[in-house]
Amino acid sequence: MDSPSVPNPKPEQLRLAALGELGVLDTEAEREFDALARVTASIMGVPNAGISLVDADRQWFKASHGIEVGETPRDIAFCDQVVARGEALLIADTLESEEFAANPLVTGHPRLRFYAGAPLMLDSGECVGSLCALDTVPHPDFPIEKLDRLRDLATLASELLEARGRRLRGEIAAKIVSATPHAVMAANHRAEIVYWNTAAEKMFGLPAAKAIGRNVMTIIPKKFHHGHQERFEAAAEGGPTRLVGTFVELEARHADGTVFPVELSLAPWGSQDMGGFAAVIRDTTDQMKLRAERDRNKQFLDAVVSNLPSMLFVKDTDTRRYLLVNRKAEEVIGRSAESMKGKSDAELFPGAGQTFEHNDLKVITQGGTSQTEAEFERDDATRVHIRTTRVLIDGPDRPNQYLLGLSEDITSMRKTEAARWRLANYDTLTGLLNRGSMLAQIERLIEAEHRFAILNIDLDRFKSVNDQFGHVTGDEVLKVVGARLADLSDENTQIARIGGDEFVCLMTGERLRERAARCAEMIIAGLRQPIKTRGITAHLGASIGVVLYPDDGRCVESLRQNSDLAMYRAKNEAKGEPCFFDDEMDAAERDRRTLERDLRTAIEEGRIDIAYQPIVCVATGEITSVEALARWSEPDRGAIPPDIFIALAEDCGLIDELGEQILRRACIDGLAWPEKLKVAVNLSPRQFYSGMLTDTVLRVVEETGFPAHRLQFEITENLVIQNAAEAFSQLEELKSHAIGISIDDFGIGYSSLSYFQSFSFNKVKIDKSFVSELDHSKAAKAIVQAVVGLATQLSMSVVAEGVETPLQRQMLEDLGCSHLQGYLISRPVSASAISAMVISEAALLPA
Repeated sequence: MDSPSVPNPKPEQLRLAALGELGVLDTEAEREFDALARVTASIMGVPNAGISLVDADRQWFKASHGIEVGETPRDIAFCDQVVARGEALLIADTLESEEFAANPLVTGHPRLRFYAGAPLMLDSGECVGSLCALDTVPHPDFPIEKLDRLRDLATLASELLEARGRRLRGEIAAKIVSATPHAVMAANHRAEIVYWNTAAEKMFGLPAAKAIGRNVMTIIPKKFHHGHQERFEAAAEGGPTRLVGTFVELEARHADGTVFPVELSLAPWGSQDMGGFAAVIRDTTDQMKLRAERDRNKQFLDAVVSNLPSMLFVKDTDTRRYLLVNRKAEEVIGRSAESMKGKSDAELFPGAGQTFEHNDLKVITQGGTSQTEAEFERDDATRVHIRTTRVLIDGPDRPNQYLLGLSEDITSMRKTEAARWRLANYDTLTGLLNRGSMLAQIERLIEAEHRFAILNIDLDRFKSVNDQFGHVTGDEVLKVVGARLADLSDENTQIARIGGDEFVCLMTGERLRERAARCAEMIIAGLRQPIKTRGITAHLGASIGVVLYPDDGRCVESLRQNSDLAMYRAKNEAKGEPCFFDDEMDAAERDRRTLERDLRTAIEEGRIDIAYQPIVCVATGEITSVEALARWSEPDRGAIPPDIFIALAEDCGLIDELGEQILRRACIDGLAWPEKLKVAVNLSPRQFYSGMLTDTVLRVVEETGFPAHRLQFEITENLVIQNAAEAFSQLEELKSHAIGISIDDFGIGYSSLSYFQSFSFNKVKIDKSFVSELDHSKAAKAIVQAVVGLATQLSMSVVAEGVETPLQRQMLEDLGCSHLQGYLISRPVSASAISAMVISEAALLPA
């Protein structure tokens, strides 16, 4: 931090002298200063605030809120910079300030990140410190108007400090007055002092021995001799003068030359020749100070009232008309104080006046304190929300003569609350109700047992729009969708966005099925229209499932599940038509859940069997590998097709466990077969999602002792299509451990030949759909020939699946296919049957 500039010695001496004259340094805590520190922290919205006085080599806190230390060295005090500048200082983020970023209070405890300070200026013009607000977090958006409030509070603090000094001096003077009788002196006809009491000694600083014999003009300043000498001499001679018989204010002179105010009254004594006058003198110094103090206090209170950050008003409780309003009230109400004085709320606030008067009357009649909230409209049509506290105050004429009100403008707070409520209940993108709000409304309808319909709306083809054009464009499309759906809203129809491209329509009232069907048709028709935004045209659709309460479910969860079933039916079977839930869907779902439970049990109990189908070499007729095929059978269901239970395992999260079980079983079985026989296991795309596939495979291989080079994995083109980069990464890692990789069902997944550039497969398996068409389809023959040619060029072996006839075998041999698999060779058989085949060493491929 740059060193603070060295202050000018002379002004600094004056400043320190002014600070010393306040007599406040190192004094005990005082309630009014502590309260001001707390109020400052509250108004500034920070945890820490203090009244800092900058001494010669330190800053000392007269009062603080949240500040742990009582003083700090001056050379690191932020407040010293306020004193040097003589104006307010705002540092929204200390780390962004070149001047303060390296300050020990920033880099060390308490690690200040925010500072605001306003100078404490005395009437003499000297700045003795600052009123500061501190925080350990930055306030980049600190409102500048708060700095004005801080200046106002600093003015209040300065006046409190000066008032404290004046009060202290007044107390001292009051003690002197109470302990000392009035001065009494007497003068002869020559106006020479002949009597001088102890009080006079003290008042004028002149011992009686020195005072007696002197002219009374000794106590009068020389500049007033001309005006008063004739009067005193006339009084001494017994002549008429206004100094006799009444107290007259004038100035007196102390022995040290100081002048002070007194009240003096003369009375003649003795004869004209031998007499003179006696004087009673009251030192009015304290009275004059008190009078000035009262004037200053009045000015101070007027300033406090005027500059309060809250609205303040005073009304007469009889007339309930305004007697006083402060500057903040003028600002909030939008009218001058003069224009409001003497008027009633009904006259000033046509819309809200009756409410205000009712609130006033309640306090006037019942007493106590009342807090209310109300809203009114300014002359400029701005709506203002205020919170008002009312209390009765006794007056000089009667108890409860005045009604005092303090009002806070809470318009911003209420707007913020409204915004938060909207954020909690509405979707920020579309402006529709959000998921939580919709669920709450459904719960309320269920609790009240009101009938209703739910339309579960899922957008068709939206994912393609997102993938092709990006999420920003996708959001714009969703806004258009939301606007189209919002057009259907009425008192009995509400729309919500509950997910990315998922919406719900909630309908109440009569004829629900009929109205729901008509509304769904309108939605489908409306969303079928092209959406043009950001230079693109999106063609969407909608799949809608409908449920009715209580017919299709009696709780939110069952209604949600059933609406999903109906929506999926609409998406898969009823393209372009809404689908109402029925019992058949429920039965299908129950059957699916039962099947899932049975599958989970079968996996846990190890009841998934494996059959192996041989793959033979065309050249030798020998088995070179076997493909492991999962099989599952239940007593009450019989055999469940693999495509059914494999898909179910993928959907319900069992595929990793099932895949590991199949792999482990295949490795164990494979140990019983010759070293040259390889074992192929199919991989599901879902097994790649967790990223743990390689770890699982290597762990199973290690635990079973099965050689990795004898293991092959078969993947479909769909895996590569779904996530090529991630798939290839894991496949490369598997291949690095000598595990073979085959691409299965090649030709039916619409994949790109570029994948062969990205990954070197060991084997390509031609799908049986091409093999079955070989004998009567030129296209199928050409495709097989092309695949074989491509594989040969890329040093991959080719397996033809589904070979069932000798003609197919011959044609495949002629086309150069190296391996065959199918019923012509062998159906899938048990592990023991495979063992028997390899032991017999009989060729499976007929000659």
